Amino acid sequence: MSTVKFTKEELERYSRHLIIPEFNIQGQRRLKNAKVLVIGSGGLGSPLLLYLTAAGVGTIGIVDFDVVDESNLQRQVLFSVEDVGQSKTSSAIERLKGLNPNVNFIEHNIRLTSENALDILADYDVVADGTDNFPTRYLVNDACVILQKTNVYASIFRFEGQVSVFNYTDEKGNTGPNYRDLFPSPPPPGLVPSCAEGGVIGVLPGIIGSMQANEVIKVITGIGNPLSGRLFLFDALTFETRTLKVHKDSSQPGIVKLIDYEVFCGLNQQTEDVYKVKEITVQELEKLKDSGKDYQLVDVRETYEYEIAHLDGYLIPLGQIEDKVDKIDSNKQVIIHCRSGVRSAQAIETLEKKFGFTNLYNLKGGILAYAKEIDNSLAKY
Repeated sequence: MSTVKFTKEELERYSRHLIIPEFNIQGQRRLKNAKVLVIGSGGLGSPLLLYLTAAGVGTIGIVDFDVVDESNLQRQVLFSVEDVGQSKTSSAIERLKGLNPNVNFIEHNIRLTSENALDILADYDVVADGTDNFPTRYLVNDACVILQKTNVYASIFRFEGQVSVFNYTDEKGNTGPNYRDLFPSPPPPGLVPSCAEGGVIGVLPGIIGSMQANEVIKVITGIGNPLSGRLFLFDALTFETRTLKVHKDSSQPGIVKLIDYEVFCGLNQQTEDVYKVKEITVQELEKLKDSGKDYQLVDVRETYEYEIAHLDGYLIPLGQIEDKVDKIDSNKQVIIHCRSGVRSAQAIETLEKKFGFTNLYNLKGGILAYAKEIDNSLAKY
């Protein structure tokens, strides 16, 4: 590490680091020598990538297969209006190179899977998980355990965030708990909505993502006490924080291979059991419109979502579906839709089980599918 050299420009750039006694040139050398993989470049990934780049991490890999959407701009500050529709990884790297040209960026414009995770993670020292779904979280955790990599974790939902450091090995060779020690099994499918379904206040990813970047820097440089064996909880509404202890669970089986995480998280079961409702595709809905047949279209999204984009359906937000059941016709075909098909399936399940409806159909893929397949003018939603 002593061979790591800095240019005059770099020494000036990092001068505020170098004058910290506990950090100094040694800490900056460790940053420049480090390779960090950031999984997800969205809400958490944006501040995480910005601050790791500004701090001078030598090599940063970015895993993301998504494109920039207009709805991302409320919180994903790495992107601008000009990036909408573009690859997140390429847009992120272009922006980050402008922030610090001394950093080497590696683009992984691909979905992380059980087939490629070990190969991708193997080349990095530290992994920072900024994903928003349980299958990928368990995948990242298990790959880190197998490869003996530190996993700096964070998650956000509505007004709440959490941060921890998993699978961290200290200077004495002791390895701390991993994600499965805290959450041995995922929640039932559909119990925890995604940010797309449940929402998130725009500033929260900035707060939590910055904390995540702080933990990455601590792990790399060896300063301070990383959040290993601890889970930090933050509530943006009350500005209250809690730190919970996390212990290794000796009853957990050893992780020796990667599995099918979609199955593990019950997503296949979710499709087969929980949401086993009759469906209609957006193409079939268009044919139904053109046929002149009488039907009812019900939208179970929120009012503000309806104002952004709609299909002229009758609006009954999901939370009001039981109170307004008399507004739903039981004598003709009823198509129920939401943004992606999740809430509408929940509405149908409630109406069938509690009120005996037999004429309800879920619009497969919701208004997102309609925008993609039928009417591109709705794509802004």
